[in-house]
Order: sequence, then structure tokens, then C-alpha cells
Amino acid sequence: MGRPKALLPIGPNGETFFDRITRTLIEGGVEDVVVVVGADANAIRAVVTAPSHHVRLVTNPDFERGQLTSLLAGLRTVDRPGVSAALVTLIDSPLISAADVRRLIEARREHRAPIVRPAKDGRHGHPVIFGRELFDELRRADPAQGAKSVVHGHAAEIIEIEPDGEGAFIDIDTPEDYERWIGPLS
Repeated sequence: MGRPKALLPIGPNGETFFDRITRTLIEGGVEDVVVVVGADANAIRAVVTAPSHHVRLVTNPDFERGQLTSLLAGLRTVDRPGVSAALVTLIDSPLISAADVRRLIEARREHRAPIVRPAKDGRHGHPVIFGRELFDELRRADPAQGAKSVVHGHAAEIIEIEPDGEGAFIDIDTPEDYERWIGPLS
């Protein structure tokens, strides 16, 4: 994209992917938002301001080893007594909705499934909730495979929630994706 995705503009008043996602998570009921930064950590820290005391930035020094290392950096931060699950999303999925976040959290509370995720027509999206019972398994997962091996290992136990719209399935990875979903990249 030529610059950190977290800093890409997405809305009026200079809102960025970082701003939109953290706001959406808080509005959706996430009590403790941890944003893991890697390659562009210094640039992101220099620009973003947490929208509330509910948002913390954590640096992943191992980001070059893959996405799983960012998930593990986040788990190290949130794994403490009283935490029953971690809701995980990606910075390139800024169109998730607060309503879908609430529905995923409610489904986790109701069913206590080890994994809760949005799904529709054979597609799986974000955010994904991993129950505490999977934290050690995630820590042991192969970084090259990411969390996929853990998800596949618990496929029969997953609760899937149909999201309201397409936001849970939209990844903005290229300038063409950005133009398609957001508009011209300035």
C-alpha cells in the first residue's frame, strides 16, 4: 500500500483504519482493545492517539515471523485471570461492524465455544474469538501455519454467526481493494 495500513484514511475528519477498528470494537462491547504493531510501529505510534483508555498499543518485535506472532504478542498482554477469550481482527478489515462484534461476543457467552467467527456461504471472516482454552494451543502452533491449524483442529466445535453485511469478509490488501471498498487512495 506504500504506507502503514493502520494510517490509511477511511472516513470523514481524518479517520484512519486504526481509528475505525478501535472505535468499532469499543462500540461492539470489547472492554480492552490491544493493537499489536510491527513493521511500522514507530510511524503508527507517532501518529495515532488511543481513542480511550480502553486501547493499548503493543509492539511485536517478531512480526517478520508471521501473523501468529502478533496474535501471541496480544495474548501475552491480555492473558490474565478473568479473561475468558480474545477477539482477534486484522487492520486490513476496517469494515467490520459493531453489531457483528456484539453478536460474536454474545454467541461466545451463550455457547462457550472455543472459536466463534463470522461465516456465510462457505466464507469465514473477522473478527474471530478464541476461547482461553485455546491460548496454550495457539502458543504451540507453527508460525508458518498461523492460527489455521488450531481452527482446523476445532472445526467441529466452532460457532459461526452470519454477519449483517459484507464487512466481516472484506480485506483491504492492495490499492485496488482500497479503491473498490473505500474510494480513490489519496
